Amino acid sequence: MLDPQRTIDELKALRELTGDEHGAQRVAFTDTWVAARAFLKEKLDALPVTQHMDAAGNWWATLPGESDRALLIGGHLDSVPNGGWLDGCLNVLAGLEVLRRVNEQYAGRPPVTLKLVDWADEEGARFGRSLYGSSAAGGKLDVTEMRKLKDRDGVSLEDALSRVGITLADAPDARAELRDAAAYLELHIEQGPVLEHLDLPLGAVLGTVGVERHTVTFHGQAAHSGSTPMNVRRDAFLAAGRFGQAIYDIAARHGGVCTVGSVRTLPGIVTSVVETCELTLDQRHLDADKLAAMWQDAQDAATQFAQDAGCTVTFGYLWNIEPIPFHPMLIDAAEASILTVTPTSHRLPSGPLHDAAEVARAGVPTVMLFVQSLRGISHNRIEDTREDHLALSVQALDELTTRTMDWIAKGI
Repeated sequence: MLDPQRTIDELKALRELTGDEHGAQRVAFTDTWVAARAFLKEKLDALPVTQHMDAAGNWWATLPGESDRALLIGGHLDSVPNGGWLDGCLNVLAGLEVLRRVNEQYAGRPPVTLKLVDWADEEGARFGRSLYGSSAAGGKLDVTEMRKLKDRDGVSLEDALSRVGITLADAPDARAELRDAAAYLELHIEQGPVLEHLDLPLGAVLGTVGVERHTVTFHGQAAHSGSTPMNVRRDAFLAAGRFGQAIYDIAARHGGVCTVGSVRTLPGIVTSVVETCELTLDQRHLDADKLAAMWQDAQDAATQFAQDAGCTVTFGYLWNIEPIPFHPMLIDAAEASILTVTPTSHRLPSGPLHDAAEVARAGVPTVMLFVQSLRGISHNRIEDTREDHLALSVQALDELTTRTMDWIAKGI
């Protein structure tokens, strides 16, 4: 009854409808995104489901069951500009195929209610705020802060939402959608190289890592590049360069990742020693204590390098989110499901954030499946996954759905 090839064909059809030679163009709240939603709705119209858009703009399809307790399967149709053909939409269209199978097996009345959700603006590509729709459903959306957001053309998020029938002030009302949620499942491409390096098609996801984002600014002394001897310079870039190397040691020591994503120097001219050098630092770890230790080590290292270079250093806060582990039983179920379709599984954390993180921290038992990404590349038109692996991922999600429905029905 399950037809994974149909999912692959629908993914290709969606790519044809909403992409161009540069990649996917399903940026949230644009005409192309609306077209993607219409594509999904047309497919769902063939099933005995009710469909609606919630107060935040998330799209729901509900197959009522014998119990009101609901199993949610989710993903997001929106993409980054020039994105890949699988990121987000695989989750939704694989869930659609599972919905078809469950409907057929149970003649439209499964033992528990099944819901498919397309979360609105997971990527945050247009307004810089990721996980918009799922955070609204999870009760973590600050409407006051969201009103400040504008895209590069000066269009406010509030106006963009209004254009597609969403009122920002009402977005927190989406919390009602999780009232009967008993579990949440999400399939996603890995977007990294781990599974490919292990030569494995699928993995069970332990959770999403915690993230600390800060600015690190070294303050030195501007001076003429020709007349200032090397041994008397107070070069902010010298301290920053040493810091940039040190974060690799910090990451290795704690088993996390650290990234200097941007560097800005002042006065920023070729004839001057750098007076000010501001870095952005992104640190990620699945363990909260180790994440905190990485940030402390980074501050200690920056302070020492500043002192060695005759400089000072200041730190600024950008953003953070705690590590969000997934449900232990569902992790076991995910691994068992993978082992029904392929001989070996692997457990790994998710470095990128996903809607699953917001659902999990809202208290809903949650797990994700990862399918291998070729070259570990995502957010790029060359993003790809082998078609046989895509088929296995749909089968594994279907098996996980069966196991989770049984778990919910038993009231465990």
